Formats: sequence, structure tokens, C-alpha cells
Amino acid sequence: MKAAIVVFPGSNRDGDVARALRASGAAVETVWHAEAALPDGTDLAVLPGGFSYGDYLRCGAIAARAPAMDAVRRHAARGGLVLGICNGFQILCESGLLPGILMRNANLRFICHRQKVRVERADTAFTRGYADGQAIDICVAHGEGNYTTDPTTLARLEGDGRVAFRYCDADGAVTTDANRNGSMNAIAGIYSENRNVLGLMPHPENFVDPLVGGTDGRAMFDGLAQAA
Repeated sequence: MKAAIVVFPGSNRDGDVARALRASGAAVETVWHAEAALPDGTDLAVLPGGFSYGDYLRCGAIAARAPAMDAVRRHAARGGLVLGICNGFQILCESGLLPGILMRNANLRFICHRQKVRVERADTAFTRGYADGQAIDICVAHGEGNYTTDPTTLARLEGDGRVAFRYCDADGAVTTDANRNGSMNAIAGIYSENRNVLGLMPHPENFVDPLVGGTDGRAMFDGLAQAA
């Protein structure tokens, strides 16, 4: 597996996701946002978390128009894997690779805490290391994670099985308290139509080592490393 991590001004989780991927056996290269192409042989393009361009205008709106994103769109169109985490999810929505938008959290406050999310399907390159319905323990850190879309798109996402993760409690139950940012249908992540593009708000890359208190994120990167 060869991964390319696209770094924008304000990205701050690129090092974390690079470490997670390398620990799972992937080869990792960094791509600056102004570059017009991904490295030859790239299997996975990653848009990391952070505050690209200071979150000015709208979160991810400026980054979505960076030259490197044209390369990411071409990669996705060829069937290449794309992973957007937190700010990366926002960029994927702003770039048109995923539908919907991430709005301000329901309480209008930044949230940062451990978070259970339920795996909605375990048959994708991103979730092959999990079980259907498994509640995994990772974390969230965002101010604009409230996933919102129009009713028609929401119905299509649900009907096509494109919801990747939902906020849940320890038993896997979707509750109002677990869905603290107010996302529609407690959506924590979604897939593209071909399920080769995943955007999610929680941070699996921060839970890959027992030294930080959890390893439930490791299975995502192990699965991706094997997918190639």
C-alpha cells in the first residue's frame, strides 16, 4: 500500500495519520497542496484533520480548490481509495467528492472527547477489520461536524448503504447524547457511490497505540494496508 497525504496550510493531523499508516505497513509520502499530481503508484490519498487555511470562508472550502485536489479527484475517478478525516471530510464535501456539508455543532461549541461510533458495514476497504454493528472507541475534535444534507440525498445515502459510521453509546445504540454535534441520523461518516471514498469526522488515527489509551482505530489502517 502506497499512501499520499495531502497537506494544506493549517493541517495538523498529517503526522498522526502518517504514523498510523506506517505502523500498519504502508509506504507514505507527503504531497503539498500546491502540487498538481499524486506520486506514481499511489493507492490511497488521505486528507488529514486540522484547520486548512484557518477555516476561513467555510471549513474546507479553500482547500477544496487547491491544485492537489484536482489530482485527488482524478485518483477517485479511477477507483483509487480516498480517506478524509475531520477537516478532510469537510474538504471532500466542499470538493464535490461527497454530498452534504458539515455545519457548526448543534451546541455551537468545539467538542473534543472520546467517542463511540458504530460500524454500519464491514465489507469495504476501510472497514474490513471490523464487524457489522461493532461499536468502536475513537475520538472527536471539531467545531463543525454537524453533517447536514437535503432529504433526497439523505434517503439515497441510507438506501444505498453509504453511511459508514454513526455516533452511538457503548452498546452501539444511537442516542441523542451520543450524537453531540447534531448530525442528521447520527451520521459520523459516509461513502461515495463506489465506496472508494470515505469521509468521517472522528479520528481513528489517534487510537492506534495502547500508550494513548486505545487501539480501535488500528483496524482501519491495517485493512487499508492490506487492500492494495
